[in-house]
Amino acid sequence: MASTIRVRAINSGDITEVQALIQHPMDSGYVKDAQGQTIPAHFIQQLTFEYDGKAVFVADWGPAVSKDPYVKFAFKGAKKGDDLKVSWVDNKGASDATTAKIQ
Repeated sequence: MASTIRVRAINSGDITEVQALIQHPMDSGYVKDAQGQTIPAHFIQQLTFEYDGKAVFVADWGPAVSKDPYVKFAFKGAKKGDDLKVSWVDNKGASDATTAKIQ
C-alpha cells in the first residue's frame, strides 16, 4: 500500500523547510451522512517528525483539523542527504510512517 504521507524537506543553509500533506478523512464525529447517520470520529491524534532520532515537530490533534491536513514548518541543524522520518497515529489505532531524504 502506498503511504498516506507526502513530504518534501529542502535544506537551505542552516534551515530545513518541511512541507507535508497527509491523506486522512479527519472525521469529527459530528457530521451526518446522506442517510442521516452520524459518521464516527476518525482523526489523527499525533503527528511526529523526527530527525537524527529526535522529534523536531510534534502535533497533538483532535477532531477539529480538516480533511487531508497540510503542515509546513522549518528547523535548524539538518544537512542535505539526511533522513527525516514522519509518522502519525489516529484514534482508531491506524498509523503510517515514511522517511524522506532532505534535499
